[in-house]
Amino acid sequence: EYMQRRVRTLPPEATIRELSEVILGARQRLAPIVEKGETIGVVTRTDLINIFARESGNMPESSRMDAKQWNVARLIDERLSEDKRRILRLAGEIGESLGLPVYAVGGFARDLLAGFTSHDIDLVAEKDGLALARELARELGGRVREHEKFKTAVVIYHDETGEERHIDVATARLEYYEYPAALPTVEVSSIKMDLFRRDFSINAMAVRLDSEHYGQVEDFFGGRRDLKDGRVRVLHTLSFVEDPTRAIRAVRFEQRYKFRIGPGTEKLIKNMLPMRLLEKLSPQRLFNEFRLLCEEETAAEALIRMDEIGILKALNERLVLNPQKKNLLKRCKETLSWYKMLFFEEKYQPWICWFYVLAHNQNYGDASAIYDSLGLPPGRKKEITRAREQVRALKNKLIEWQKAYELGTGKTSELRRLLKPLPLEALLYIMTFVNDIGAEKSVSRYITTLRREKPDITGHDLARLGLKPGPLFSELLELALTAKLDGKAPNSRAQLALVKASLKKADQ
Repeated sequence: EYMQRRVRTLPPEATIRELSEVILGARQRLAPIVEKGETIGVVTRTDLINIFARESGNMPESSRMDAKQWNVARLIDERLSEDKRRILRLAGEIGESLGLPVYAVGGFARDLLAGFTSHDIDLVAEKDGLALARELARELGGRVREHEKFKTAVVIYHDETGEERHIDVATARLEYYEYPAALPTVEVSSIKMDLFRRDFSINAMAVRLDSEHYGQVEDFFGGRRDLKDGRVRVLHTLSFVEDPTRAIRAVRFEQRYKFRIGPGTEKLIKNMLPMRLLEKLSPQRLFNEFRLLCEEETAAEALIRMDEIGILKALNERLVLNPQKKNLLKRCKETLSWYKMLFFEEKYQPWICWFYVLAHNQNYGDASAIYDSLGLPPGRKKEITRAREQVRALKNKLIEWQKAYELGTGKTSELRRLLKPLPLEALLYIMTFVNDIGAEKSVSRYITTLRREKPDITGHDLARLGLKPGPLFSELLELALTAKLDGKAPNSRAQLALVKASLKKADQ
């Protein structure tokens, strides 16, 4: 699909005319330069265009800008916290002392240069990243977790507030894939080759940190220009063949930054889908990428975009979005935004809500197949499908309770009994799809207040009655809470009286 077998090569002394004959005349996008049977370099079509443009004096302004040395030391001082600046300076000083060029790379470099909020620091050192990691950990009073096979390490330390922090450190390396969707084989290389193995041009920039080079930007592949133009672009035509998860990642970045996937890159995604390469991925890799997308603020838009490109259909025919499902995605986003504004300390996992929505109105077997196609681990699949079946079972009961409640016969304690077994994500899912405004408000009330309600008496009050701690405590406290919710025992005195009456009745 992508490659040709007959490749014309040229020697180092080849002329511009000979290069033109290969690249333009034979329509070969690049010319490998071979000496004594070994490839020592390559000249691309872009190289040739740049040569002609320079000779004619018609070099585009953007190319002249990219050719200039760009230093962002001032941006580092303006945009980063003191702790991060300290880490970068320290890494650069260690690299200089060890004779290692050191760079801040990937998402850190992208967010710094684009003015986005930056989080974790990713470092790459040419020659020996593990040596940099060990010395950095020693200076920070932390420890190192090494991965010798991939020449990477994680430095774990505690900052000035005592919070644990992680710094990813890698050796500059190239990767090659023995077959599509395989895990890469790694070899030590240069920073340029390290950046070339990355997914998109906006993630293939580096900021040098050692010695007098501090703040110098390395942008070999036009990442700065793509940031400016709001474009997500891969570095080469086999990018999605090597790693099909990049298709999901492209959509994630596109929607997060309000960029647009470049037309050539989108075409490459669509070319990859009929090859069924997504099916060759391990479930863990696929799930990890999909979960990251579903944890984004723009998950709804990303899922709709994936449907538009054809990625969802390639994963599973049942994932194709109809108008009802698209509307449900938008409602899910509104529900999650509503919950986030409550500022509750309770943690929840938004990706689970999106997984519920993607399998909405599917029977158990089809939902199970959808979750398998998304790589959902067996343990999590069991939890999610069980909760999903609970939701399906109580849906009608919830509507019936709501009707009774509006007639004045439905008890608040009964609502609590219906919803108590469900995890928070399932409750938010119910709010997303339930079409009864009253029922939606009741679930909202349960989430915000009822599930946190407690009786006004405690175990200490029961102990003072001469009772010993045990299962009876839970039964009596539940009795008191039920009476409180239903308005029969609104305060501690009434609840204690109810408990005494219950004990007296039991004795009889």
